[in-house]
Amino acid sequence: HSSVEYFNINNVTQMSDIEHYNFDYSGTSMKALTMKKIKITDMYFSQDDLYEIFADMNITDMTIADSEMIHMLCPSRKSSFRYLNFLKNDLTDFLFQKCDNLAQLETLILQKNKFESLRKVSFMTSRMKSLTYLDMSNNLLRHDGAGVQCQWAESLAELDLSSNQLADAVFECLPANVQKLSLRNNQISNVPSGVAELKSLEELNLASNRLADLPGCGGFTSLQFLNVEMNSILTPSADFFQSCPRVRELQAGHNPFQCSCELQAFIRLERHSGGKLFGWPAAYVCEYPEG
Repeated sequence: HSSVEYFNINNVTQMSDIEHYNFDYSGTSMKALTMKKIKITDMYFSQDDLYEIFADMNITDMTIADSEMIHMLCPSRKSSFRYLNFLKNDLTDFLFQKCDNLAQLETLILQKNKFESLRKVSFMTSRMKSLTYLDMSNNLLRHDGAGVQCQWAESLAELDLSSNQLADAVFECLPANVQKLSLRNNQISNVPSGVAELKSLEELNLASNRLADLPGCGGFTSLQFLNVEMNSILTPSADFFQSCPRVRELQAGHNPFQCSCELQAFIRLERHSGGKLFGWPAAYVCEYPEG
């Protein structure tokens, strides 16, 4: 109960015993806590004694990063957290399952942890009624499909799933109202048509995957920005713009394009539409033998 509002702790080793301690957080002044590179040497203690200290804090912003944290409790009462950053820890799919007390949380960063199930991640968010931004990049996420339903927070507008182990089935498990979606650096070879109805999606990043062609926009009727750099696209389909009329910017560099009539037609369509095209030379000329 001091006047401290912002408290940062960096590069600390906890040497002594960790014991249970009751603390009344009401009336405290702190607004944000940042802890980085915290090492605990004593492993023989009740996990709850440690994690409830942080879970029940009466603050809006909390960061615990690069500290080998394996779990975090659901707050025991309605929490004031709006921003949680658990970058680079050892958190798993058990985090915040069936947790009803994070209704005000808007931003959740779980980059570089050990999450494996995309479905369980969706269930984790389903009770976070205010969540708008979720970063799950650099985990071990998979989704096998098999008709398993996912359940995301309806408020989720931006989702980062880059650098995971996701394949084509990921499109069966995406938040319905997402506006910005990154699937960069996964194992996606095809965007199945008629699977995902993401009517609010405006930006889609599919760079560094295994695509052989540009995806259609049948389920992405609001798409304006598409990144398909560093894939395996040889000849993009000229009918791309028929299914993607709102796309205004396409990044497609570092693909093994083959010179063809289809490629020329595609470039002409892009320039005619007034959109921005990245990845092709300003003057791309193909020469063919007579006849």
